[in-house]
Amino acid sequence: MRQPLMPAVALSIAGSDSGGGAGVQADLKTFHAFGVFGTTAITAITAQNTLGVAAVHPVPPPLVEAQIRVVNEDLHPAACKSGMLADAEIIRAVARALREAAIPAYVLDPVMVATSGDPLLADSAVDSLRTELLPLSTLVTPNLQEAEILAGMSVSDETGMRRAAERILSFGPPAVLIKGGHMHGDEVVDLLLTSSAERAWRADRLPVGNAHGTGCTLSAAIAAGLAMGQELEFAIDRAIRYTRHALETAPGLGSGATPLNHWAHP
Repeated sequence: MRQPLMPAVALSIAGSDSGGGAGVQADLKTFHAFGVFGTTAITAITAQNTLGVAAVHPVPPPLVEAQIRVVNEDLHPAACKSGMLADAEIIRAVARALREAAIPAYVLDPVMVATSGDPLLADSAVDSLRTELLPLSTLVTPNLQEAEILAGMSVSDETGMRRAAERILSFGPPAVLIKGGHMHGDEVVDLLLTSSAERAWRADRLPVGNAHGTGCTLSAAIAAGLAMGQELEFAIDRAIRYTRHALETAPGLGSGATPLNHWAHP
């Protein structure tokens, strides 16, 4: 009997979303859609739904670190992504574990605020994110608000996106993808900047209203592509197309920010 091909393995380091639209739940659904075996290191447990976050309970940092270590020792993920990290102690634990694990590709989604506006990262942890994790990452994927916080400047147009990306690059990551979905206008621009290249993805804004989990889904899709050995720009391109399709066909669940359709074809 022929043995099935071994799938690529990816690791999500993120919080649990009880509503299923974001966090590790969205990441695992996305990994599965790409044919990648998903593993997790849960950083926080949240009580939330499409209307907002009711409670957050961070996981003890040693347990976060242990999850990453034991997954890496046995399943050897080819790529990982991080999302909600909650506080500086968890950030430092993740940084220690990633330095030890030496996972080949790391997508850092600097989750700071939920779609509902609820804070998901302590203000005191931003410096730790910059100094501990940005230099370890393969790609950082902030939205406009997160880019403003990381770069320490306001961003209101494409020129501002470029300047913020340059500032974020100075903290050590080799590539930055600033997501422009929160910018006003009929066109959505996502800007990739590296030390040697720049590319913008442009698309008409979809009339879907508020959505939940787009950043988690996009970063997980990029990590899935990297786990499969894709080049960074190709992985980003495919991830953007997948996330847009998942947004176009969102099922309209709940009474607040709608989750995406993770059954969408990559």
